[in-house]
Amino acid sequence: MSLSIGIVGLPNVGKSTLFNALTKKCVPSENYPFCTIDPSVGIVPVPDERIGKLAEFSKSVKVVPAVVEFVDIAGLVKGASEGEGLGNQFLSNIRETDAIAEVVRVFEDGDVTHVAGEISPMSDVETINLELILADLQTVSKRLVNLGKDVKRGDKEAVAESEVLEQIKTALEAGKLASSVTLDPKLEIHRYNMHLLSAKPILYVLNNKAGAKKADTTKLDEFLKTSGARFVTADAKIEQELSELEEKDKKDFKQELGVENDGLNDLIVSSYDLLGLMTYFTTGPDETRAWTIKKNSTAPVAGMAIHTDFKDKFIRAEVINWQKLLEAGSFAKARELGLVRTEGKDYVVQEGDVIEFKV
Repeated sequence: MSLSIGIVGLPNVGKSTLFNALTKKCVPSENYPFCTIDPSVGIVPVPDERIGKLAEFSKSVKVVPAVVEFVDIAGLVKGASEGEGLGNQFLSNIRETDAIAEVVRVFEDGDVTHVAGEISPMSDVETINLELILADLQTVSKRLVNLGKDVKRGDKEAVAESEVLEQIKTALEAGKLASSVTLDPKLEIHRYNMHLLSAKPILYVLNNKAGAKKADTTKLDEFLKTSGARFVTADAKIEQELSELEEKDKKDFKQELGVENDGLNDLIVSSYDLLGLMTYFTTGPDETRAWTIKKNSTAPVAGMAIHTDFKDKFIRAEVINWQKLLEAGSFAKARELGLVRTEGKDYVVQEGDVIEFKV
């Protein structure tokens, strides 16, 4: 499953530094033939201790983790929706991604210039989001004009789409993201088909530099709280330096700096979740692999991650939670204890399931 998250933000907020740190966490070449697809696209493994434990349990020769695709998108400037700077490129690149990681600088440093001349995290968020909103407003307005004739002659589909777009247009004109509009699930397809920038899920990445003075984030904190927006905190510079070290040296460096959390791993895991993804496993002597599927997928749909036959010719699935399998000590013992369940085509796969498909 190829889903991507675009790293966006104003110039000099740490986007590329963060991207470079991410892409140094390369997927082993024997599992994937690339880490960086091109200078601005990278495939990054999702940190998951479960896959290592399962591989050890099965004495697997090969281990394949779940991955997330990150795209480093050109820095945005005010007026991007009107083509300023690399505006058109910026917006088209975002349109091709499935979610947005919006990097926000929350530190002050005279050696690192800010495009606006002053550090104001909330203003940065407002600038980026406004450009997304203005671009969407153009898209929606143009579509409404094109729908005009069909709406006048009473075409039901056109009328339904028009009503949805009018709701979205009202929100955009009020400076709100397209994602803020609550729609009947049956009508959601009309918003989805527009590929609106501000309808994409957003993860705010608060870039805080160690040793630097923290900027005033009072307004940003209030925004994150009242909007319920998802966010993670990271130090892009430190994360880049850490990504270049061996594991032992990395631990020593983190202790020296007094860094306890792993901002990069938090970003990767949160991005995976932001995309609406979950993981199930297959494990054996040859290979332990984490399979990526959309949340709430049924067993036959989940099987498609392995091969389309697993959906078309699905008979049943043998399922056990990864932890229960490890506790049992072997598949044979797990079956003896009744921990391995036989599930049909209506079974909704759960996070951490270990599955063997029968076709």
